[in-house]
Amino acid sequence: MKAIVIREPGGPEVLEARDVPEPNVSRGEVRVRIRATAVNRADLLQRMGVYPAPPGAPKDIPGLEFSGEIDAVGEGVSEHAAGDRVFGIAGGGTYAEKIVLPARAVAKMPRGFSFEDAAAIPEAFLTAYDAFDQARLRPGDRVLISAVGSGVGTAATQIARALGARPFGTARTADKIDRAKKLGLEGGVVPKDGRFADAVTALMGGGADVIIELAGGDYVTEDLACVAPRGRIVVVGLVAGPRAELQLGALLYKRVTIIGTVLRARPLEEKIRAAHMLEHEIAPLFEEKKLAPVIEKILPLGRAREAHESMQKNETFGKLVLAV
Repeated sequence: MKAIVIREPGGPEVLEARDVPEPNVSRGEVRVRIRATAVNRADLLQRMGVYPAPPGAPKDIPGLEFSGEIDAVGEGVSEHAAGDRVFGIAGGGTYAEKIVLPARAVAKMPRGFSFEDAAAIPEAFLTAYDAFDQARLRPGDRVLISAVGSGVGTAATQIARALGARPFGTARTADKIDRAKKLGLEGGVVPKDGRFADAVTALMGGGADVIIELAGGDYVTEDLACVAPRGRIVVVGLVAGPRAELQLGALLYKRVTIIGTVLRARPLEEKIRAAHMLEHEIAPLFEEKKLAPVIEKILPLGRAREAHESMQKNETFGKLVLAV
């Protein structure tokens, strides 16, 4: 089968199209003929050699999400049949024509969706939905979303609105904030020299009840300055750095909860739960048109280098999808 392989750690130029062995299905597994995948920050980090794939995932084939059709079913599988249109997340290996996964970790696609639209959903919307679940989001909560123009940012904006919360955001440019307003964002701030806490507090009319932190680094310091008493900060990404200096007095005084979360490295049992959440809680919101995938561009898999270059420039809004 065809796949995009990381030749060695480096820039986008190390991504190469190759013929690789087709995976075989075992008991309790299904094989998916991938029709589309999407690019994520983790793919770039894996390509650079700083975020290795978890055990059991291909070490040299990136890709965390997929949509496609089941073309082989292992013994003991009753959840799915050949020909089912499915989507979901994987530990890696989705920049390829086929992938084998545990049957219970695969979800049925929303009815009426194209493979390209479906491929833009799993990682972004599962990450955001799961983060809100951990943060105990309530209707009326004021939510701050960093990197609001990213895939997870655009997903979080829509989910917050669909669940009755009030989404606000930060972004590198005013254009991204304006585009996010069409998804339900109430307002946003472009950080100046990394600072945004005062501007966000003024904009929101008080502190944020929930913060979805997609950048990390010093953004977490600012989050603590603008979170409301008893607020919840969920740290999802670290593109701004893995360290932050925190005012512990504010943490104690405000009684703030800080949660760290990641999908990729979770054990199988939790990935099965994520697939159930994707199929039974998230997909219905798409079918009811309360949520919609946000796609910047669709490229063929062979142009994965170009997709990585675009994401590195931080100019994209929403997802970059690769048609397989």
